Amino acid sequence: MSSTIWPVLISCLLLILLKAHGEEVGYCSTLTEHTKDLSNNNLTRMPSHLSNSIEYLDVSHNNISSIVHGDLSGLTHLCSLKVTHCGLQYISPDAFSSNSEIKILNISYNHLKVIPNLHLPQLRILDLSTNLYPSYALPDSFGNLSYLSILAISSKHATSVNVKDFVPLQNGHLKKILFGDGTELQNYENGSFSQLKSLQEVVLKVTFCQRFDIFSDMIMDFDQTQTKKIQLVKLFPDQCTIKTDPFKAFKDLRVLSNLSIVDTWLNSSVMVKLFKNVWKSSFEETEFLNITYNEDTPYGFWLPKQNHTTNLRSFVLDGVNHRQYHYPTFNVSMELVNKLTYLKFSGTGMNILPCNLISAIKSLQVLDLSNNLLEESGFWWIGCSSHKVFPALRKLSLSHNRFKDLAEIAKNVNNMKFLESLDLSFNSITTGKPCFWPPHLIELSLSHNNLGNNVFHYLSPYFQKIDLSKTGISVIPLNIMSLFPRLTYLYLSFNSIQVIPADLRAPMLVSLHIDQNAITFISQKSMEGFPKLRTLKAGHNPFSCDCDSFWFMTVYNKSLLSDWPQDYSCSTPPSFSGRRLETYERGWLSCQPGLQAAVVLSVLSVVGVALAIIVYACDGIWYTKMLWVWIRVKRRGYKRADRLLNATFRYHAFISYSQHDSTWVGSQLVPELERSGLSLCVHERDFEPGKWIVDNIIHCVEDSYKSLFILSKHFVQSEWCNYELFFAQHRAISVNDDSLVFVLLEPIPADSLPKKFLKLRTLLRRKTYLEWPADERKQRVFWCNLKAILQTVDQSKILKDVATDIAEMCPLVSVKE
Repeated sequence: MSSTIWPVLISCLLLILLKAHGEEVGYCSTLTEHTKDLSNNNLTRMPSHLSNSIEYLDVSHNNISSIVHGDLSGLTHLCSLKVTHCGLQYISPDAFSSNSEIKILNISYNHLKVIPNLHLPQLRILDLSTNLYPSYALPDSFGNLSYLSILAISSKHATSVNVKDFVPLQNGHLKKILFGDGTELQNYENGSFSQLKSLQEVVLKVTFCQRFDIFSDMIMDFDQTQTKKIQLVKLFPDQCTIKTDPFKAFKDLRVLSNLSIVDTWLNSSVMVKLFKNVWKSSFEETEFLNITYNEDTPYGFWLPKQNHTTNLRSFVLDGVNHRQYHYPTFNVSMELVNKLTYLKFSGTGMNILPCNLISAIKSLQVLDLSNNLLEESGFWWIGCSSHKVFPALRKLSLSHNRFKDLAEIAKNVNNMKFLESLDLSFNSITTGKPCFWPPHLIELSLSHNNLGNNVFHYLSPYFQKIDLSKTGISVIPLNIMSLFPRLTYLYLSFNSIQVIPADLRAPMLVSLHIDQNAITFISQKSMEGFPKLRTLKAGHNPFSCDCDSFWFMTVYNKSLLSDWPQDYSCSTPPSFSGRRLETYERGWLSCQPGLQAAVVLSVLSVVGVALAIIVYACDGIWYTKMLWVWIRVKRRGYKRADRLLNATFRYHAFISYSQHDSTWVGSQLVPELERSGLSLCVHERDFEPGKWIVDNIIHCVEDSYKSLFILSKHFVQSEWCNYELFFAQHRAISVNDDSLVFVLLEPIPADSLPKKFLKLRTLLRRKTYLEWPADERKQRVFWCNLKAILQTVDQSKILKDVATDIAEMCPLVSVKE
């Protein structure tokens, strides 16, 4: 059975060799403040006076010829050092005596003629490639590099490999070696690499065209270690004529299981020899990455049935350069590929599905046809039944093709009865017509298609994993739970989403990627909608470093963030722009308004209590009462000045008191007030003889600006005092004037008031009164307040003072109901 594969139009995936900077994650700090990039600075020696906190230093592309003792003495925390393309010729044995924490050292692309002695007990990754040393012999000091796991080593001047070269590492824990720089070896001593028993991965960049015996010996040595994966880079030089079988050692392999051939020219005759041996080997996975294919046989690639059971389960063809002007021909027995479970044809220029080839692979579960020229009519073409071609297919990748109609794709995948995952990223997908997806399809990727916010309405409720990265989405629908009740993985990276809604609910969601959007903060309420979330990727967003982000920065479990902390930095305010969120510190109290209020109230309460104690201890209540009385008298006086402007009185005040209190009245009250120019009406002195007492009381009350009552226990027992209070109160009511003034000479218990003085009790509740103090200092304040109440406004009129109401204050008489 034969099939044809189309020529390559797109370049492929290139091999990524070890770069120390790229391998540093997990070993060294990536904080900006701990890194220093001095590359391309025309340096002639290692820089001095650098901060001791530096952990990553790059001095590549300078003119540094040597590193000696003291050059790096100040960098005691240095973890990663990159000195490439500097013309470096010498490194002294004690150059790193002060840098015991170095874990990554890249001194590739220099002029080192001797592999340096390195005393770095923490070293994990070492790149010595592309230097000028003539031998691969490692110094004895390498035996102390107990943690060394990755080694890159090559020199165009070293053409031989001897067993003793790698003896210092035979008891180490080296996991990966990158060997060679693309030149051909002249000699290889058996057992040189087999002594590296812990090896798991090999990248062999050695060219072979004549000495294939060396190639076989090296392959067999690697098979005696723990190596599972081997990558052969530039295995053959261009236009190399190969007459023997370079792969004959493959059939004897027992451990190697993954073979990759990268950046290599392959003729069809060599391909036949390769696969005849691969099918008999232990290889389970075979990859061809960025190869150049040339047909040098009349029948192309011809491989008949082999009488051998193959272990091959995976075949990858990623990037093929075909320089002949006709389609290459493949004649392959399908029995050789019918056990494949993984097949990838990427970067081949395919524009129509090879049904005959793929339909023969009944066990195929994963098919990757990315980076081709396929569209709907080329993939689902007449005569190519999806049900027959893909009887067991579970995962299909059509990324980087030319598919357009989402509804048409949905209809066709219904015929793929076991398909679970579909990748349509990097196409030209459009929506508009209803899509009817099969219930067995649970994963869909539509990333890098311009779809907009309406894309959610064209998806299936059965989807558990959805990738909508860079699809023009700006809003996450609130009804996402009802649209996708089984959703567990949601990828929304590279969109324009500004906020994660607080009322968004996705109870089954396990992973959420929302990095590279326009989100300024992540709130606690928005995260409460994802109770089962285990992975959150939200880096590279313009975070606002204020109280909105306080919960996320201080409380949220950072172990759930797959990209923390290197991808999280402040965008606003400007003073914090570029600063990492993990280094931002904000006072906990400043972002807790409720707690702020509680603290303020507590402080005010303490201050209030302290002031109350001070005021009480210093008689502040009494002084405050007197001050308030004075203020109220003055304010009320200004308001009533116009009304009393034309009123004239004979006396400033009529004094009502009990005969038992006459001593205090005659010796203190009357002399003090009359010395101040006040005119007083005292019944013992100013009542007209022969006139009825009641008439005298009425006339004195009416001829006085105020009626001054001296209250005491004797006052409330006096009948005449009751009359005087009655007439004065009625006079005040009749003229709408508060002319009553009370002076409490002594406390009066409420239960001692007779019933006839019930009005007095009411008056004392409503009016403020003056209390006669025992303290002489307070007596001076008492006289000032009383005089202010009775003082005249104009000399031509008696007493135009307008104080009509004593300010309400805490009663000095306790009233018991």
